[in-house]
Amino acid sequence: MAILRRNATIKEQSGSDFVNRTAPRHRRRSIRLQNYDYAQAGAYFVTLCVHDRACRFGNLVNGEMQRSETGKIVAATWDWLALQYSPVELDAWVMMPNHVHGIIVIGDHLKSECIAKRKPLSGLVGAFKTVSTKRINELRQTPGEKLWQRNYWEHVIRNEAELTHIREYIQNNPIQWELDSLHPCNDNHRRGGSRTAPTPDSERYSV
Repeated sequence: MAILRRNATIKEQSGSDFVNRTAPRHRRRSIRLQNYDYAQAGAYFVTLCVHDRACRFGNLVNGEMQRSETGKIVAATWDWLALQYSPVELDAWVMMPNHVHGIIVIGDHLKSECIAKRKPLSGLVGAFKTVSTKRINELRQTPGEKLWQRNYWEHVIRNEAELTHIREYIQNNPIQWELDSLHPCNDNHRRGGSRTAPTPDSERYSV
């Protein structure tokens, strides 16, 4: 796990904004914050799951993640995001055997003429997924193989208290793996259930 930025300043946000984006395509209905600009400066908590929730990133041993080659590439690609896109800073994040939690901070230090070109959160997540999948398939010589589950979970971090809470959640994730609904031995995993973000309104959109 890496915690890269402990002193982030979060602008106050409001509204119910936890998003579950795993509905089947023919039934998809966006429940993102209406009229919210996901390219604006702020901190965003995201969760991305492996396709079919397969444990491809490694194993947890005594609370420590032992990354596979696939996991190492995903970790390197996560770091690549901040190098590739200047407004992006990466805060706390953690890699689990079959999913990733992380806080993406979009900064407000761009010149005015560059703000219009700033990628929204979905564009950043899409770039991360695309590049990591390409790198892994090139290594494994498996062109076209899926790595990630379609879509992702997102939450706009509204204040410093929420930021602290989510950082703690991320830090404690590995020691709670046995209880995780994404754990292969968990009944919710077999039924297709999913975990939700650690926010006051997260249960509202759990499936």
